Amino acid sequence: MQRFTSDSDRTRWALLPLRLMIGFGFAAHGYAKLSKGPDGFAAILQTLGVPAPGVMAWLTALTELFGGLALMVGALVSIVSVPLAIIMLVAMFTIHLPYGFSSIKLMGLTAQGPEFGIPGYEVNLLYLAGLLTLVLGGAGPLSVDGFFFSPSSPRRPGRDAAAS
Repeated sequence: MQRFTSDSDRTRWALLPLRLMIGFGFAAHGYAKLSKGPDGFAAILQTLGVPAPGVMAWLTALTELFGGLALMVGALVSIVSVPLAIIMLVAMFTIHLPYGFSSIKLMGLTAQGPEFGIPGYEVNLLYLAGLLTLVLGGAGPLSVDGFFFSPSSPRRPGRDAAAS
């Protein structure tokens, strides 16, 4: 079992499960939008008054899918986090804000299972906090960013030029 030699080691490794979960969440939502057909999502965007809803449905779904995959592998985390945060902010302010904070509102229990109310903005804030943590803390270990851009990386751009 890995023993951590310092608090910074522990902090660095804490970014890995966060990055994987946030990335998986975005990728799963993007995949769901694409697999159901972006037309249904475009209809929702049109109801909200979003300009070019068909284009925005595709753009949102692809950003979530590929942005989520990029987070999972730790590639360009700071850059990818910006459009993902914008998607969360738009969803929060256009859909979830009027329904309060809580994302789980148990309305009742039936023979078919629990019935839930309309979700609030809690999950949006959790995603935003996770993205901010990754931007501030970096991609962490086992990441493409760490492999190419770490100060000790043998593949750091410019390192070979400086060595020769």
